[in-house]
Formats: sequence, structure tokens, C-alpha cells
Amino acid sequence: MKKMKRHTLGRTERVDLPLWNIENIEAKIDTGAFTSSVHCHHIEEVHKSGATFIQFNLLDPEHPAYNEQLFVFPIHDKREVKSSNGQRELRYFVKTKILLFEHEYDIELSLTDRSEMKFPILIGRKFIRRNHFLVDVTKKNQSLKQRS
Repeated sequence: MKKMKRHTLGRTERVDLPLWNIENIEAKIDTGAFTSSVHCHHIEEVHKSGATFIQFNLLDPEHPAYNEQLFVFPIHDKREVKSSNGQRELRYFVKTKILLFEHEYDIELSLTDRSEMKFPILIGRKFIRRNHFLVDVTKKNQSLKQRS
């Protein structure tokens, strides 16, 4: 049986969301959070052709990667999440791809207002465990070392 190479993430990483045309965005690696999340605003359920979707704007107008694009995706899930301040809130989840160590991984992201947080993306332990990453909190941006 071939042994899988395990990449080590630092406490922060620079990631790409290729399906959303977002590159080199800061993400916090948080083993204390179960789910992963992304900062967005104007989160709204919309109905089109008998189906329900979620639309939102990614990031804040002040963020360098903000481009005013309105995203519309199928709702992957909607469930209660305990936020960093201990409050329970109902959040929408979408699926996309994230680029780390020159490899695209599937990721489920909850949509939330992270404007009070330093990092627009939080990567939780569900993603970390499913993809067999290790975390070294003494390091940062380990995946960048793989980029050319």
C-alpha cells in the first residue's frame, strides 16, 4: 500500500479559490473550528425557475480582491453553526474548490460576515482531517513554498 504524503499547514495560508477567480487570499487555519467559512455580505436566498439559490458578494469593498461580483450558487446545505462568539446562527453552505500545495481540493464553506475578523477565510478541522493535513502553528504559508 502506497503511503500518502501529508502536507503541513501553517497557522495561516495563502489560498486560491479558482472557481471564484480569487487568488492569494489569506486564510486562518483553525483546528478549534469544525467548519470552514468565507467572509461575504448581502447573503440572500433567491428563487429562479422553481429552484432555490443563495446569492452573495464576497469580501468587503475595501479588500484588494473585492470586485463587486455577485455570486449565485445552489445551496449545498443550511444549518446551525456556533460562531466564534459562542452564538448559534443559521448559515448557508456552498461547495467550491480551494488550491493548496498546487492541488485543488473540494471544500464546503459557510457564508458569514467575518468583517470583524482578521482573515476572510477560516479553514476548519473538517477540511483539515478529510484531506489528511497536519498543522504546525509555529509556521505560516507552507503551501506558498510549493508555488513556482
